[in-house]
Amino acid sequence: MPNLTYEKHDRISLKNNPEFNEKWVQDRIAEDPTIIGLGETVLLDRERSQERAGRLDILLTTPEEDRRYEVELMLGATDESHIIRCIEYWDIERRRYPGYEHCAVLIAEDITSRFLNVIGLLAGTVPLVVIQLNALKVGDRILLHFVRVIDQRMLRLEDTPSIKVEPRDRDWWIDRSSQSIIQLADAILEIINGKAQTQHELNYNKHYIGLSDGTRSRTFIHFAPRKRYLRVVIRDGWTEERSARFEEADIAAEEKGGKLIFNLSPADFKKHGELVTAVIHEVVQQQNA
Repeated sequence: MPNLTYEKHDRISLKNNPEFNEKWVQDRIAEDPTIIGLGETVLLDRERSQERAGRLDILLTTPEEDRRYEVELMLGATDESHIIRCIEYWDIERRRYPGYEHCAVLIAEDITSRFLNVIGLLAGTVPLVVIQLNALKVGDRILLHFVRVIDQRMLRLEDTPSIKVEPRDRDWWIDRSSQSIIQLADAILEIINGKAQTQHELNYNKHYIGLSDGTRSRTFIHFAPRKRYLRVVIRDGWTEERSARFEEADIAAEEKGGKLIFNLSPADFKKHGELVTAVIHEVVQQQNA
């Protein structure tokens, strides 16, 4: 590691800065949305017109997760109007596009304690991220430092907005992904049926492929096929031990609201089929119990 040297910095306010204003900050985020610290996000839109509600500053998306972030940017201290506006934009977008997960994001220079108390009242009902923006002057340079002070991305299960189920068929999903990826879903279905008390079949919907036991839908496991891999979502399936097993196999696994989520390619399954089979069997046995 190269030698590092200390350099003093000064925090500056952007609220009334004629050069480094809100548009300038928007431009920096649009150039590289990852700077705000929400993962591999990409810009979807700016100044997005909202019917009877003004304009949404920035709309970001994470294509691999089908998640969208409605971002409201405010220089200076937070106030109630920005909380309301941020949540209103989130609500409009999630109603307009219910096939995605949506999260409200508020970025401000000064996050007041009163504001944090108000946000606490919304815990579990609105997926919300609050980020403090610190503008730092270091020598003749300006740095933007984004710090997450609240991260409530997951709703309680009973508060999750319902998504209208739109049936599709196997051919529709093969066109959307590929024959080999749908065959991978077939292989996991065979693993499920190896331990399930009732035999299941794939249930093709517009936004995911679920399961059916012949009489009703089962959602303890569902799939989101992509072009090169199958995204597997297991409800209440995450444990640190399982995560460690996937990490050891070099398969990226994540936790989201207790769900175990991992991306599986045909090559991954060929190499680590025993691991996938073991985990799926554990989950099915939990369901049997």
